[in-house]
Amino acid sequence: MNEEIFDRYMQAGKTAADVLNKGATLIKPGVLLAEVADIVEEMIREAGCFVAFPVNISLNEAAAHDTPSPGDERVFTQGDMVKLDLGVHLDGYIADTAKTIDLGDQGLLIEASVTARNAAIELVRPGVTIGELGTAVAKEIELRGFRPVANLTGHGLDKYQLHMGPNVPNVAGSGGIPLTEGMVIAIEPFATTGTGFVSDQKRVEIYSQRIWRPVRMPAARKILSEIQERNGLPFARRQLKTQKPDLAMTRLVREGVIHAYPVLADIVGSYVSQSEHTLIVTSEGCIVTTA
Repeated sequence: MNEEIFDRYMQAGKTAADVLNKGATLIKPGVLLAEVADIVEEMIREAGCFVAFPVNISLNEAAAHDTPSPGDERVFTQGDMVKLDLGVHLDGYIADTAKTIDLGDQGLLIEASVTARNAAIELVRPGVTIGELGTAVAKEIELRGFRPVANLTGHGLDKYQLHMGPNVPNVAGSGGIPLTEGMVIAIEPFATTGTGFVSDQKRVEIYSQRIWRPVRMPAARKILSEIQERNGLPFARRQLKTQKPDLAMTRLVREGVIHAYPVLADIVGSYVSQSEHTLIVTSEGCIVTTA
């Protein structure tokens, strides 16, 4: 990693941290989810950076991949557990960060994911395996009486690559890929009062382009033209200017041109907390870009 790339990561991380903290203050009972999403994404652009993925605002048992739909009228309510997950990029170099905002009385659940994240970060250095990180995450969550979400992980990042190896587990294990200097990873614990597993829900608002292929439907061609500048990074239905895109989106998903990301949730009535930082592995430890 040269100095220019390092600076891009650091600038993206600083913007992500600032926007996350400001965005969290907007989340109050009665406020529209769509209003928060619009303000957060505009703050990223005003800072001279780019939105790496649609801001995720996932409630209660929903852990990830929820974002407002076009015309979304949902509001935050007292008792909600809100995950705010955002991404910032500069020339494709990404900062991915998240925090949980408690509108109820679930402070210990939030503590579980934050402490788990910090415990894993403390271990990071070349030679440490991802299994060791997962063991540290699980220990802190289970110590507080909750379950880590086993089928969600942290992940590696690269230029215009939001999710790539190595996957950083949230459960105990041994071995796995050893960290190396220059790796960029996101450590992302999820703690739950539920089963410890999430499943796909019917709601889908986030997509990404997988391949380029000529398509015949005019609306589908318009969508592909719109998202070309994303360079494969995710987008939301609400961000499309194409009129009545649903039929074209369905066709593009069916043909494998774009990939759909359903909302991921634990069982109804459970609560999930999330905490995430992006970091760069150094010779003696790591630098957290989103601190």
